[in-house]
Order: sequence, then C-alpha cells, then structure tokens
Amino acid sequence: MERNIHALHSYTRASRKPLLNGALFHFSKPFEENTTVPFSSNIANGRDSNRREDSNSPSTQHRTLDQEYSRCYCSCCSSSSETMAGRNQVGKNQTKDLNCATHLLSEKFRNMSEEKKTIVRDLEFGGLMHIPPLRVHHQILRELANSFKLGENKLETGYGLFKISPKTIGVALGINASGDLFPQKVNYKDLSEDDKQIFRRFQGKTLKNLTDEMMVIVVDNEQGCLMFKRIFILYIQMAFLLPTKINKISPAHLTPIFKMDTITERNWGGHVLNFIVKGITDYKVKKKKAIDGCLVALMIIYFHLSKNKDKKREERPPEPWIANWAKEQLVERMRGEMEDHMGVVKMGEAKEKMKEIKKKRKKKKKAKKKNKKRKASSTSSSEIEKTESDHSTSESETEEDSEDSTRKQPARKSKKMESKKRKKIDEDSDSEFESTESESTVE
Repeated sequence: MERNIHALHSYTRASRKPLLNGALFHFSKPFEENTTVPFSSNIANGRDSNRREDSNSPSTQHRTLDQEYSRCYCSCCSSSSETMAGRNQVGKNQTKDLNCATHLLSEKFRNMSEEKKTIVRDLEFGGLMHIPPLRVHHQILRELANSFKLGENKLETGYGLFKISPKTIGVALGINASGDLFPQKVNYKDLSEDDKQIFRRFQGKTLKNLTDEMMVIVVDNEQGCLMFKRIFILYIQMAFLLPTKINKISPAHLTPIFKMDTITERNWGGHVLNFIVKGITDYKVKKKKAIDGCLVALMIIYFHLSKNKDKKREERPPEPWIANWAKEQLVERMRGEMEDHMGVVKMGEAKEKMKEIKKKRKKKKKAKKKNKKRKASSTSSSEIEKTESDHSTSESETEEDSEDSTRKQPARKSKKMESKKRKKIDEDSDSEFESTESESTVE
C-alpha cells in the first residue's frame, strides 16, 4: 500500500509541468485549448495593444515629432552617449558619424560647478553656454555645405551672399577672432619634456574620456585649474568647435593646449573657419560622406544674417548671436527652411534639378555630335566607295578599250593582207591576159 502511494505521488509530481507565471497545475482531463488562436499570440497581441496605447499618448507623439526634426547624419549634432547607444542597438539608426554634441555640451554646462564655469568664462568660452540642446536635420547642414563657395568663403543663399570670416564666427559663437592662428600640427620632437608628458597623457583619448575627466577633476589648486583648462579645450574642440568623424583626439585638437599662456589671445574664429573649409573641401573635392567642422556655426550665421540684414545696427540683437536664439526659435526656423522656397533646402533641390537638366542637355549635345560624326563618316565612306567604283569602272572601260583595240588591230592586218593578195591576184590575171593576147597576135 505504501509502495502504491509512493508510486502515485512520484507519478503526479513527474506529470506536473510548469506553466505561465511559474504555477503548477494537474488536470485529470486533457486541457482543451483554443486551436484557432495560439496562446503565445495572445500574449504578443496583448503586448502590442499596450504599445499602441502608449504610442497614442501625447508624450510619445511629442517625442516622435521632436525626433522627426532632430535627425542628423552629418558630422554635427549628436552626443557621445547617443553614439554608443546607436552602436549597441542593432537594427536602429546608428549615429556614429555625428560628433557635434550640442546635447552633451548643454548637459555638461548645466551640471558643471560654478568654479569651473568661472574658469570657462575666463577662457572666453562663456558664449558657448548659450547653445541649446539641439539636433539639426542633416539636409540643412548638407545644403549649407553645398552652398559654401570655396575660395571665397561665402554662403550663397536665397537671401543673398553672406561672407564667412573669422570675425563672423567669433561674433556668432562669442569666441575670440583676432591674433595669431594655432599651428596646424604638433611636432613631437620639438616639444619639451613636460609637453611630451602632456602629449602622451592625452594621446588617443576619446570624447567620453575627456568628458569624464572634466567633470571629475578638482579645481581647488593651480595645478588642477591648469589641467581642467587643457581638458576643457580638448573637450570643446571635439564636442563642438572642431568635430570629426573619428572619435579620438586629432593633431589639430592638441595644438592649443601647448599655448596656455596666450590661449585667450589666439584667433579661435580663424581656427574654427579653417577646419570648416577643410571639411567642406574633403566633402566636395574628395567626395567624403561625413562633413567635418562646426556646421552649426554656419547655420547660426545664416539664420541671424538673413533675419536681421535689413535692420540698422541699433536695431540688431546683441552679441553673441547664439544667445538670441532659443531652442523653439531654432526648431521653427529649421522647419521653415525645410518648407519655404527661399530656404537652403529648396534652393539646393532647385540646384540639383538644374544640374540634372544641364547633364541631360550635355548628353543630348554629345549624342547629336556623335550622330553628325557618324553621318559624316558614312557620307565620306560612301563618297570614297563611289570614287573607288568610278575608278574601277574607268579602269574596266580602259581595259575594254585596250581589248577592243587589240582585237581591231589583227582584223585590220587581215584586211590589209587580203587586199594585198587581191592586188597580186589581179596583177597576175592581168599579166596572163596580156600574154595570151600577145600570143594571139603572133599567130
């Protein structure tokens, strides 16, 4: 009896199976499932319905609308955290080519201590604190790069030509635009031992490394303040002023940190402009996909000059220009640029259409020229064939004439021989006749 109970208990324990939510059930009768709709599909449908309800909420609608006007595929307007998220999330839009981190810049300025903000203002980068957390549509930045005239440093827009100089960039961003430029590269051999240590310390650093060090470093002594200044200068170049596709410090970023004594007297506007020109040159001439350089500065200059070009100096807003543009105003203006026929996007589309029309015209002209050449070659070949045929016919005629002449010559000779024979015969007959007559007379 105990064996039977033990066997029954073991059988029921073995027959029990874990079901949904870890519950255990045992049924004496087989469970009748609804075979028309699978159980797993009901769970999935329930999740999808919850997602649909969440997607209809006003917060998600606002988020999707903001994302629609905030996507960017150029070398501007993305944070490093979003870059890492884009790399890790498979199947989603990656943002590894976006390095002008306005969101990261705004967030770090907001969370920065007052002592560090004072140091930033002493470096004369306080105007960059007004940059809002903004993502610019890639088409606007691309058309700004396309409308930039290399060699003249001018923006060709529907509102006219706007000269881009170091001074305009300095006024737009609130940075210094006078003095000497930084050297393009750092020669490691020419550095002192202390500078070589600084070079090795920052060589190969990423934007994330610089961001973490900038926020963690203590500035309670002179050495800490000097190190914070170097880190901030590298950070502000990689994040906004001189963004590149490569997420590591470049030689162009390292040159300013070895001139800390005269850092505020250097021409930062020219430094930024030279990097923009280099990036647009690589994009247009070398056909690179990403555009290096602070294209957001070009956008701010374009927005400000097109809005205030007809105003007098007293009526124009104060400097820096970026402080007069809130995020909502920039978003509204970007929407207008996408829709208005005077905007750079519409102008760029019109230019592309004109280029296509010109290409088609050139193709038609080339086709016509080829057809004319073919016709000319065909007519010349036909004329050559005619001349050759005429020459051949003339040669055949001459040959026939020569053959006829050769044929006629023996006929003439035969006629002469016949005439000579006839004469002889006549002479012979005459002589015989005379002889007969003489004989008759003798008799």
